[in-house]
Amino acid sequence: MRSRTLRRLARWHWGTPAWLCVLAAIILTGMGLLAIDTVRPDLVLRQVAALIMGLGAAVFAVFPSQRKLDLVAWPLMGLCLLMLIMLLVPGLPEALVRPRNGASRWINFGITEMQPSELAKVAVVLSIASWLRFRRNQRSFMGLMPPLALALVPMGLILVEPDLGTALLFLPTCFAMLVAAGARWRDLGKVCALGVLGAALMIPLLRPHQVDRLDAMWAQLTGDTSLREGVGYQGQLAMTLVGAGGVSGQGGEQAQQLLKWNHLPEDHNDMVFAVVSLRWGLVGQLAVWGAFLVLVLGGLLTAASCREAFSRLIAVGATAVLFAQMVVNTGMTIGVMPITGMTLPFVSAGGSSLVAAWLLVGLILSVGLRPPSRLWREQFAFDDGGGHA
Repeated sequence: MRSRTLRRLARWHWGTPAWLCVLAAIILTGMGLLAIDTVRPDLVLRQVAALIMGLGAAVFAVFPSQRKLDLVAWPLMGLCLLMLIMLLVPGLPEALVRPRNGASRWINFGITEMQPSELAKVAVVLSIASWLRFRRNQRSFMGLMPPLALALVPMGLILVEPDLGTALLFLPTCFAMLVAAGARWRDLGKVCALGVLGAALMIPLLRPHQVDRLDAMWAQLTGDTSLREGVGYQGQLAMTLVGAGGVSGQGGEQAQQLLKWNHLPEDHNDMVFAVVSLRWGLVGQLAVWGAFLVLVLGGLLTAASCREAFSRLIAVGATAVLFAQMVVNTGMTIGVMPITGMTLPFVSAGGSSLVAAWLLVGLILSVGLRPPSRLWREQFAFDDGGGHA
């Protein structure tokens, strides 16, 4: 058994660009620990414990072959859907499902709590990749409906929790994977239209406070100051603190005092980018954005160097969901997107978020380390004149 494992490790491609993703994740996690220590030092040890679990999840994701990952994709999706449905069942004891701030997002397993929506991001990536890998109909509009449904079903359940931020991630991820699978642009345009229509139909599912956040964002963009002392308070305060960081930041102690006296809500998780901006200024912001660009570069290079369809789609999907989450989080902090309760991957406090982010990096690394199979399927078709995938 040991010699077999050593032979397998010797065949791996250790020079894979997926290490860029690991490097970026390490930098972001380190910045996150320092940012959390600025506002909630009592949570640092808990975050370190979550990091250990996240690294374990990443290592766990590296070793199974892509064939085994394919086998686990659908059971994992089924499990996630069951947990998401369970969150919406009325009358469950609070010891099992305890609402926080009016949202039922966490399941208590005794020794820890888990957010099923975080695991659902992984399940959606794996299940869409599994569906597309042997299909020949993603080159038609109707052939795009099943992958779109795989994104919309968990999206709808998560939106009802309510968790608008996480729900926003599934459509961009699905879109990126369909592009990588060779879907025609005219069909993708129709999918985008359906996605917008589906999102519009979900508006009645929004809670009043979510509608208020949309109103607050619009007020910020149009220069309306009437909501700054009400529903727009958190967003306005976050932008003020971002600006207060200047170019090089206020430093740890000064930032700690400013945050203490300004009482920024959710400064250790949803608004942690404001903490980064205040402590390290524009330099810190560019460091975060730069690290995510390195992660995207590593993920796309890994996908481009992979000949096997399922693995390539995993790399694209995992990269897309992490990048989309960064865009939503930092966008809401600087006032160009509505505040949605979205964590910043690797940086925000939160065990489920950190473990899921490292698990996605582990999947990208798994793809990069695997040597190409001697038998692989034909490349996806990308011309607009037909062909098979």
